[in-house]
Amino acid sequence: MMRIFYNGYNFSNEAEALIYNPTLALYFLKHFQKRCQYPRRILDTNLAMDKGKITYISLMPNGGQLVIDALDNNHQVVISELYDRFGLTEVLQMTKNTQFMASLLYYFGVLTLGGYTEKGELILRIPNLVVQKLYVERIREVLLPQSTARDEAVRVAKLFCQTGNMQPLCQFIEQSCFKVFDNRDYRWTSEFTIKTAFLILLFDDTFYVMDSEASLGRGCADLTMLVRPDMRRYQLLDFLIEFKYVSLKKVELSGEQVRQLSVSELSALEPVKEKLAESKTQLGNYRQVLFSRYGEKLRLRT
Repeated sequence: MMRIFYNGYNFSNEAEALIYNPTLALYFLKHFQKRCQYPRRILDTNLAMDKGKITYISLMPNGGQLVIDALDNNHQVVISELYDRFGLTEVLQMTKNTQFMASLLYYFGVLTLGGYTEKGELILRIPNLVVQKLYVERIREVLLPQSTARDEAVRVAKLFCQTGNMQPLCQFIEQSCFKVFDNRDYRWTSEFTIKTAFLILLFDDTFYVMDSEASLGRGCADLTMLVRPDMRRYQLLDFLIEFKYVSLKKVELSGEQVRQLSVSELSALEPVKEKLAESKTQLGNYRQVLFSRYGEKLRLRT
C-alpha cells in the first residue's frame, strides 16, 4: 500500500532507486502504530496545499493542457531541461511556456524525473497515486464547476461501484463532461478522452487502488479498479475497463447522424462491433492474469 501510494519520486537521473514521500510515510506508520490498521484517508491533509500549486499552474495560458497531459501515460511531459530561475522578475514578466510550468511542478514535488527520450529530452511524470489524485481533483473542478453536478457525479460513481451498472455513468459523462471538452482548447479526440472522463469521476483512493495502463501479461489494461485490501469487508466490486475509440470517419457518419442513433444502433455498426469484439478478447486475457495474481477474492467485473 505504501509503495503504491507514496513511493515513486526521483530527483537525480543517476539514481537507481525511487524514494518515498517521508511526510506521508510517517503519517501512515503513525496511524498504523496507534490503531493497527491502514488510515482510511490515504492522503495526509498536510499535503493538501500541493493541490493549490497544481491549480496555480492550470490557470496559466496552456497550463490546463499541461495538467491533463501529465495524466496521460501515452503523452509524456517532455522538456529540453529544467528551468532553474524563479526570481520575482522571472515569475512576473517571462512567458510561461511548458518548460517553465513543468519545471515549477517538478520543484513543487508534483512531477518527478522519468528518464530521457530517445532524443535526449527530459521526461517528467506523476510520481504516485496520491499525487495523481491532486491532478484528478483539479480537472474535476474544471469539468464540473457546479456543486450540483459534482453531487450527481458522486451518485452515479457510487452506483457503478456498488452494482456494476455503467449506463448512468456513461450518460452523465456524455451530458456533462463532453460538453465542457467541446468548449475548451484540448486535444480531446482519442481513446484518452473517454478514459480520462471515467478516471476523474471514479477516482477514489479511500476504497480503491486505481491503475491506468496496468501491465497485465503481454498487454496493458486501460483502467483497473481493485478494492483496497483493508476495504474488502465492504460489498464493493473490482473493475477492469477497456476503452476503444471509433472516429466519425471510420463509421462514415456525421456527428449529427451519430447523435440520432441509440446505443443498440451504434453497437450494430460494423467498426464498433469490431472494436467491441477486440476489447472482449483483451478483457478475457487480462481477467485471467488478475485472477492468477490475486485469486478468487476478486469480485471482478469487466
